[in-house]
Amino acid sequence: MARRVAVTGVGLVSPVGIGTEETWKNLLAGRIGVAPITHFDTTGFSTTIAAEVKNFDPSQFVEKKELKKMGRFIQLAMAATEYAMKASGLAITPEVANRTGVFIGSGIGGFDVIEREHRALLEGGPRRISPFFIPATIVNLAAGFVSIRWGAKGPNSATATACSASAHAVGESFRLIQRGDADVMISGGAEAAITPMGIGGFGSMRALSTRNDQPEKASRPFDRDRDGFVVGEGSGILIMEELGFALKRGAPIVAEVVGYGMSGDAYHITAPDETASGGARSMQNAICDAGIQPEQIGYINAHGTSTPYNDRLETLAIKNIFGERAYKFPVSSTKSMTGHLLGGAGGLEAGFTALALREQWVPPTMNLENPDPDCDLDYVPNQARQASFEYALSNSFGFGGTNAALLFKKYQ
Repeated sequence: MARRVAVTGVGLVSPVGIGTEETWKNLLAGRIGVAPITHFDTTGFSTTIAAEVKNFDPSQFVEKKELKKMGRFIQLAMAATEYAMKASGLAITPEVANRTGVFIGSGIGGFDVIEREHRALLEGGPRRISPFFIPATIVNLAAGFVSIRWGAKGPNSATATACSASAHAVGESFRLIQRGDADVMISGGAEAAITPMGIGGFGSMRALSTRNDQPEKASRPFDRDRDGFVVGEGSGILIMEELGFALKRGAPIVAEVVGYGMSGDAYHITAPDETASGGARSMQNAICDAGIQPEQIGYINAHGTSTPYNDRLETLAIKNIFGERAYKFPVSSTKSMTGHLLGGAGGLEAGFTALALREQWVPPTMNLENPDPDCDLDYVPNQARQASFEYALSNSFGFGGTNAALLFKKYQ
């Protein structure tokens, strides 16, 4: 029998708050983290807004001499991990270190460092490139720095599966604990791609909202007037433990992870399959993995990007799995407040889903003012809602047709 997996700590650093408590409070209050970009001069850019983490001081979480070795995505992951570790009360002693792993995903990694060091190369030649350029940039160094800081010597890995990256990291961590390869996993994701190349690249694809004069209204999943997603940054980290291990040390249990589903669209590099079969299969696989029935799902934290294709096809995928019951439980997109953290989205939203189960509150979908006729489910418009539910899904779908669904259960 597979081992049970508990979430004992959630660490969140997001555009709506630094720290789990502040982020969750602001999420339920419907606070929106989208504003004009301050990270760089946006003159000439078609999109000049994003969801930045405001007032983030990395020196509160990392020694100043270490900061130059880390891209911003790593700094955000270090901060989120600190919040998660404190919430869980976990101490990685020599006795448990070899059974404690780290698995953190990111879609892009140190984009900010790549751009900075490229400028140094062009302006001063190769000798001007920092010796810390590579470790500050590569995706797996978030997991690397976290493992070094907290002494986790078990499985250590990373995923770079676009916008599904950190959902895959959480799912693979769930599997590692289930099959006995680890007792504890520090897992989730981080992203910091609000840079000239990041915003310019997505802008050239016409994927971003250009509602620059109304930044708080720009991310509007499932709304008829949505015009693209808003890039966000931040980190969401979960402490996941084998249930017996967690109970033995008296850990607080936020929720259980009970299912994980993956699929591939095999359709297009950026667009979802028009039949929505890929997203539907990932949800179906997670439900089957948990050994439950679709009618037991009580909430879905949607991928909900605020793009025309994604929202319509995710809605169709939900209908394909749940039939008429799709209309009878809440579905919401927290990206309406946080923007889209790309590879960090799944970790942040897994944290939201676990907290929703523990608190029995469903975060709202903000800016849902004129529903798209094709998007006709209960999206919890504009106001959080108390609810009673035992199981919740968190969806993440990425470029290249890579899909992940995580299934959480209220801990009894």
